[in-house]
Amino acid sequence: MKEKELIPQLFKTEYRKIISVLCKLFGIVHIEIAEDIANDTFLLASETWGLKGIPENPTAWLYTVAKNKTRDYFKRIKIFNEKVQIELRNTQSLSHEMELDLSDKNINDSQLQMLFAICNPINSNESQIALALRILCGFGIDEIANALLSTKETINKRLYRAKLILRKNNVALSFPSNIDLEKRLDNVLSILYLLFNEGYYSSTATNTISRELCFEAMRLLYILTENDKTNTPKVNALMALFCFHSSRFDARFDHIGQQVIYEKQDKTQWNFELIKKGETYLNISAKRKQISKYHLEAGIAFWHTRTKVSENEKWNNILQLYNRLLQIEYSPIAALNRTFALAMADNKKTALKQALKINLKHNHLYHSLLAELYTGIDKQKVIEHLDLAIKLTKSENDRLLLKNKRDAMN
Repeated sequence: MKEKELIPQLFKTEYRKIISVLCKLFGIVHIEIAEDIANDTFLLASETWGLKGIPENPTAWLYTVAKNKTRDYFKRIKIFNEKVQIELRNTQSLSHEMELDLSDKNINDSQLQMLFAICNPINSNESQIALALRILCGFGIDEIANALLSTKETINKRLYRAKLILRKNNVALSFPSNIDLEKRLDNVLSILYLLFNEGYYSSTATNTISRELCFEAMRLLYILTENDKTNTPKVNALMALFCFHSSRFDARFDHIGQQVIYEKQDKTQWNFELIKKGETYLNISAKRKQISKYHLEAGIAFWHTRTKVSENEKWNNILQLYNRLLQIEYSPIAALNRTFALAMADNKKTALKQALKINLKHNHLYHSLLAELYTGIDKQKVIEHLDLAIKLTKSENDRLLLKNKRDAMN
């Protein structure tokens, strides 16, 4: 593998490990120092490997450089923040013998603690997602702005404020207490769920960064499965959901980048290895008698990957799962999706009555579904709702799909 290909790959896998360990050492209050050392490490790799070639063990090379740069930093700095002085006196000598602990255990512990620190609800959801993309995923400002449909200036301000809030509140890089763990874990899962959805339902879905958002959410979630305290039914259910959704990535768009609706997807393009992994995680999540919205959404996604069952069996199961989901956590979008399942399991007229009760008149998905339900019943209503959906959507892919449907009505 060429140096230009290897470094970005290692950046995605090793940056978060190095910066997490550094923040554990310095404290998140000095996150900028950790970022500088981690960035300098990869910059040196880019410069050196291009001239001398890739080392035999690139990861070990990065870790050695990170250790050396950390040691050099302590040599240069004479006066430390009082808090840092206290922490370091209790843990490490300030001599040149000080070592950055990049053992597997410390890396895993540090990443998990960093995940909880970044996904701290004292910051807004948007800020937590931006921080996760920057610190734990190694995304550049341009990439984050592109992924979140924002500007570089806005993202920079968001990141600055988020870090400031963490510093002012003296957020520690530590594992939550047993009392706080469930609540904090719920928030982490919520952020990872939103991060995945930013990619999966992105209005820039043809961009490769959208897929990368989903895979980063999966990578961060995997960290939770590696710790006994966080490897819970909800965590495994969410991983199952991610696997099922990700399995259909390649089939969601055709060769020219146009979106393909579920019913017309080429099933030979589905990733059945990911579907199998999803089934494994779903089975693990069911070992304890706990049902969450992630279990139910994963169950719905599971039935969408079935290829050897009747349509009646599939949609009846999906409908029942939506019924339970709405009982646990009602949302208009879930209610909207349920009406489509109802149409498939029962009939369009029954589903239409339910859909008209949902208050989503300013959502393009609402009008898109109504157009589908009116098909074969009222052509003028189909046209009316397609026009509204086209007007309201912010997604170019959705707009093109809707326009194609609208053109077919002429």
